[in-house]
Amino acid sequence: MMKKIIFIITLCFSITSDYAQVLTVYRDTLRNIELSPTIIKNSRYPLHHQKTVNTISKQEIQKQNMAQDLPFLLNGMSSVVVNSDAGTGTGYTGIRIRGADLTRINVTMNGVPVNDAESQATYFVNTPDLLSSSKEIEVSKGVGSSKNGVGNFGAGIAINTLDIDNETPALQFQTDYGSFNTLKRMLKLSTGLLHRKMNATLRLSNITSDGYIQRSASNLKGMQFTTKYLLSAKTQLVFNYIDGKEKTGQAWNGVSQDSLETNPTYNELGMKSDGTFYDNQTDNYRQQYYQFFVDHKLNQSIGIGSTLFYTKGNGYYEEYKTAQPFADYFRPDFIIGNDTITQTDLIRQLWLDNDFYGGRIYANYFSKKIDGGVYLNYNEYKGRHFGDVIWAQNNMPDHYRWYSLQASKKDLNVYGMLDYRLSSSMNLFVDMQVRNVHYVINGFRRNPTLQHNLKYTFANPKLKFSWKGYHQLATLVAGLAQKEPNREDVEAGNLSVPKPEKLFNLELNYSRLFWNQFAIQANAFLMQYKDQLVLTGKINDVGAYTRSNVDQSYRAGIEVELLWRSYSGMFDVRANIALSQNKINKFTEFVDDYDQGGQLQNQFTNTDIAFSPRVIAGYKISYYPFIRKPSTHMTNASINLMSKYVGTQFLDNTSNLQRAIDAFITHDLLVNCPVQIQGNAVLTCKAAIYNLFDAGYQSNGYTYSYRFNQSLETRNYFFPQSGRRYMVGLGIGL
Repeated sequence: MMKKIIFIITLCFSITSDYAQVLTVYRDTLRNIELSPTIIKNSRYPLHHQKTVNTISKQEIQKQNMAQDLPFLLNGMSSVVVNSDAGTGTGYTGIRIRGADLTRINVTMNGVPVNDAESQATYFVNTPDLLSSSKEIEVSKGVGSSKNGVGNFGAGIAINTLDIDNETPALQFQTDYGSFNTLKRMLKLSTGLLHRKMNATLRLSNITSDGYIQRSASNLKGMQFTTKYLLSAKTQLVFNYIDGKEKTGQAWNGVSQDSLETNPTYNELGMKSDGTFYDNQTDNYRQQYYQFFVDHKLNQSIGIGSTLFYTKGNGYYEEYKTAQPFADYFRPDFIIGNDTITQTDLIRQLWLDNDFYGGRIYANYFSKKIDGGVYLNYNEYKGRHFGDVIWAQNNMPDHYRWYSLQASKKDLNVYGMLDYRLSSSMNLFVDMQVRNVHYVINGFRRNPTLQHNLKYTFANPKLKFSWKGYHQLATLVAGLAQKEPNREDVEAGNLSVPKPEKLFNLELNYSRLFWNQFAIQANAFLMQYKDQLVLTGKINDVGAYTRSNVDQSYRAGIEVELLWRSYSGMFDVRANIALSQNKINKFTEFVDDYDQGGQLQNQFTNTDIAFSPRVIAGYKISYYPFIRKPSTHMTNASINLMSKYVGTQFLDNTSNLQRAIDAFITHDLLVNCPVQIQGNAVLTCKAAIYNLFDAGYQSNGYTYSYRFNQSLETRNYFFPQSGRRYMVGLGIGL
């Protein structure tokens, strides 16, 4: 452990000249850069000031928002890798930050948890065009500060959609069209401040796309209504409603390696026995968010408030399945004369109907010497899982429900934060969270009699020391995060429930501003895991592949971000690089043995963690042809060239280059031209070329192996991303 800590501290301050040319963004503005701690004083965002937080402003969001989902907006950040099932950034999308996927990234919307309570994943497809309502997005790395919901287990994304600060009425319309018949239409209305007491905003959105992969088309509809009422000079009430509805073609099986060269858009899902494809192989889901906030300022030092929320989710995916055994659906075999039929083709719907609700109360205290906050969160989840066979070729009634199961989860989360200013240049920040989870599962689809009654209590402390000098800031952060297994992990059986995961995180950050034109931030990190859950190839009690605990694993590396801006403000260059080692100390691979039965076991040491590139780098060069003042960047025309390099990613944890995603580099060109036409009216023209040089690449995948006929067979599947594609957009704001 100590050797790793010394290694990353040394690495932080010994960046070689080989990487000195790689630059990155570390703040949105440079002229008015602020290196001191940030205090956010309301109920949505608790007291925190970790320097590993990156913030994307509303102006930057609007500049890049062209029908792609939220993960693709974050692609320019260090240590970030994004992916898309359909290959275009529309529909089902994903993101990994420092190798952590969306089951390990804490996502909140206005302080309300977004991660699914059971799978712990986040599906941005359920909230279409959320970017058009986003006021600010914060990305934190490592364990971060305490939050509502499951804690950061690698990163956190906090989205503020309460964009209701217009004092005058406003109207905004935006439409984008591009490759693969991708079309986005968005209308946004704001009342402005009425009677000095109330304002409201309504957004309506629709995004459709054929997708790059066959039958991956999507039809996404989104709406948000937000209103704020000023009860008094010290009290405000906010109500927020978001409604998202998606219908997306299934493309989540990827493309086999054999098809990549000959037919990279091939989609095997929905194939019927006659070789044709089912025309409604789709995912259908609706998610509704009801959020109510009360904030009250008792005096200059104390603020209190509360949040109530209810999230309703309901939907299914429909699929055509061939040669399904009757026994899997609790039906007898079908006998015709002397023939016994044991299986059938069918169409089924797998449903999820869930309710997630809870609340928060908080109190913050601010003074010249001490800032503090106490937060109490309670969330409860109730979910129904059920499946209907809506058609079968043989021996099964239409709309036959073969399983109906329930689950519930209660989460009590209490934390307190204290920021103590030791001197004018030094701060000490302490954060302590206690989280209690009670998870009850009454059966699984493949094993309806298996039940769990799981209880966990976690104590997660965090400590930060910061020093601020002239145009520079150094911070040292240490913290612990713990989290429970998800639903699929505990399907293994009553006797083999995996242990909770633990993460110890150490971050050392240094930021420096030079001559008001050049800024650098270097962040060295160590993420030491205990009992991390990883895929090993092991089969659980119901014949499904499951994650298993590995005793020791870690991530260690450095992220360097730089920004340079010309004195005239016409050019700025932002770039980043992340160099890391991501290792599992000891790892056992399980391989199906079709020759002898059972599974073979292979032992490995010091292997790479899957989907964790050793090198991730990127840059953005922006040219403002008409600008004369840096402070007006966001209201001027710009030409932006953005590039991203992602190193080799292993598909499993064996460090086998035959099971890997090749390194790739992509380039995007974005032109943004707002024109003031009359008064405050602004006409905005946009154009984008994504994957400018038509690179053929894959951003995600999976693998499995088995022994057959005395030889080892490996099957790799990938998610190809589209080649060069275009988007144009036209918008008007009044």
